[in-house]
Amino acid sequence: MARGIQQRRFGATAVEKGYITFDQLLEAIHIQIVEDVEEDKHRLIGKILCDQGHMSVPQINDVLVSLGKGQN
Repeated sequence: MARGIQQRRFGATAVEKGYITFDQLLEAIHIQIVEDVEEDKHRLIGKILCDQGHMSVPQINDVLVSLGKGQN
């Protein structure tokens, strides 16, 4: 995961920006794990948070841009 500097994670960045709470992130991670195991499907944390109404698409895009993964 690291190339000299540890990569930042979507959820941690969303919490740092104040878009979600730590508890909301933990809930989304829990949902992701359960779905991975029980339903054999994988949703990204941002998608889960959006589906739950905790984050908007512009907020998700802002986090992705901050991580260098979105459009500028």
